[in-house]
Amino acid sequence: MNRNNIWIHIGLAVVLITFAAVLGRIDRWRSSLSVSNDRSPAVPSAPPAPPVPGSASKGERDAEVLVRFKPGVTLGAIKFVAARNHDVIVDEIEAVNGLVAIDDLDDADPESVARQYGQMTDLVSYAEPNFRIELGDPLLGRLTQDKDPNTYEPGQPNDPQFSDQWALHNLGQNGGKQRADIDALKAWARTRGSADVVVAVLDTGVDYTHIDLRSNMWLRPENVPQYVDDELGRFEDERGFDVDTTLSDPMDDNGHGTHVAGIIGAEGDNAEGITGVNWNVQLMPLKFLGRGGFGTTKDAIAAINYAIDRKKNGVNVRIINASWGSTSRSKALEDAIRAAGNAGIIFIAAAGNNSGDNDKRPHYPSNYDLPNVISVASLDNTDQLSSFSNYGLKTVHVAAPGREILSTWLGDAYREASGTSMATPYVSGVAALIIASEPSITVAELRRRLLNSVDKIDTLSSKVASGGRINAARALGR
Repeated sequence: MNRNNIWIHIGLAVVLITFAAVLGRIDRWRSSLSVSNDRSPAVPSAPPAPPVPGSASKGERDAEVLVRFKPGVTLGAIKFVAARNHDVIVDEIEAVNGLVAIDDLDDADPESVARQYGQMTDLVSYAEPNFRIELGDPLLGRLTQDKDPNTYEPGQPNDPQFSDQWALHNLGQNGGKQRADIDALKAWARTRGSADVVVAVLDTGVDYTHIDLRSNMWLRPENVPQYVDDELGRFEDERGFDVDTTLSDPMDDNGHGTHVAGIIGAEGDNAEGITGVNWNVQLMPLKFLGRGGFGTTKDAIAAINYAIDRKKNGVNVRIINASWGSTSRSKALEDAIRAAGNAGIIFIAAAGNNSGDNDKRPHYPSNYDLPNVISVASLDNTDQLSSFSNYGLKTVHVAAPGREILSTWLGDAYREASGTSMATPYVSGVAALIIASEPSITVAELRRRLLNSVDKIDTLSSKVASGGRINAARALGR
């Protein structure tokens, strides 16, 4: 960013006032800058043109800062401000009015760039660096193989590894506690899910070719237009969203997102591998984390923006599953999640794996105090809080199975993994069952139902707000 003296900024302010006056916005700035309308100089025909940036795809032209301009500041004015400071708008977040991602063409320190935009108090609500997000590695367990089917109980799927899915039906196997599960069999007597419900998996992508997932993967309907972003360009979003526009392919190359997706919606009763909480559902990959599990808040926001756009275009996206997090608070990410809630999408987030109290040391996005957010802790197969799980009586809402969880993996494989990343999709899965049963339920009603239908557990009474573990059957009124 051009670091000129104060007279440059004064001159810029005068130009901006005239620009705003032409657009009928002068009354919004007059209170903070004492320059009268009739004495303003002429508006230049165009802002100074910055050097042409490279591709806006991930890894080539990453944004340094996220800036939200105040209401009434038009996109034209925002572009003028950016160009005058030798910056470029990488992306406008359509779901959040005034929010843009900005790249500094001088490669200045992001903190400095954010600080300078933040000082434009007449124009800017907030400015922050584009925080790096790193996927906390789940505790990976063994790879498994199909085995001979056991004797099945009524309502139990014929998937050969179902008996290892203690979170769905706990008989005390492998040292567990009987009925320390989400009561799936009883829930499935009411509904096994619906292909009308779309759950977005905001993660590393999903292996959409997996034999146990492919029939439940979302495909863009023919009547829904291809996704086009004014700054990022056209996305080949037939199978979902990939923030890397050079690929536009949400195929998982890490494994984490595929594991999460299987918990929500591996196909049930197909004589293959495992079953998800939903036997039938549509899984929409939102890939913003790469092979190494890294991404940024801007990437996450872009993916959420996509989900909101698809919902506005008729796709029944009702749930976003976020099995990741960090300790960096982003107002921009918070605003994007709020916008998702306003669009009718619940946002279910992992509480984190640091054995910490989130009331004292916040973890995001699970700690955002928003009416569409649910924060999830992890339990083991004896209904005890997992040793790695974060907790928080005020800020963590519910617990779910999250230790030694068997699910889908890359290349038609299955493996065990542990983490609040694994607990979160159980809550998302139960939410999808509720929506399948009650399609018109609102976000507020859905959240209330999930938290008020838990199985109370004494040891959780001081650890999570609901004091209990998610229960699918009770949530469905069984």
